[in-house]
Amino acid sequence: MIWKKLIIAAIMMFFGTGLAVDAATIYTVKSGDSLYKIGKTYGVSVQAIQSANQIYTSLIYPGQQLTIPTAITTSDKDLLARLVYAEAKGEPYAGKVAVALVVLNRVDHPQFPNTIQDVIYSMDGGYYAFTPVANGQINIPADSEAKRAVEEALAFRGQGSGSLYFYNPAKTTSKWILSRPVTITIGNHVFAK
Repeated sequence: MIWKKLIIAAIMMFFGTGLAVDAATIYTVKSGDSLYKIGKTYGVSVQAIQSANQIYTSLIYPGQQLTIPTAITTSDKDLLARLVYAEAKGEPYAGKVAVALVVLNRVDHPQFPNTIQDVIYSMDGGYYAFTPVANGQINIPADSEAKRAVEEALAFRGQGSGSLYFYNPAKTTSKWILSRPVTITIGNHVFAK
């Protein structure tokens, strides 16, 4: 038994412990639960829970056991919240959720890197994809609203209009970004594919 504990400790030291959920978890549904609420609690999307459990509706019942897929790391959540805080400070809450969804959509899209960190720190033509990375604002701690927006975005990951970009039309001069199909406008940000 002691050998098992030593091996697990060695693995944790070697690989780190930054995961919010280390592996798939089994959750027993309680009265009043919803897929959204469970997803928000575990930091995974409703679609991921449905897919992992082969559920094709939003109906769940108390006592049902659900497999909760692996979530993103705590450090990735923090990084995403800091980006949301820097990019969407002063914007409506829905705009903050939408900024987080842009990053998650990029992670899930084949034309972009497949991790939150790699998406946020990506460069194109010698320029960072997100201004707060270039100007250092990414290092400012996120507020509670930005953190809450990230949790909500994680719960709704994969749903919505599939926005991959956002910009402030009053501040951009890029003809390319202005040519992208607009999905929605929230506050001062235009979201596009």
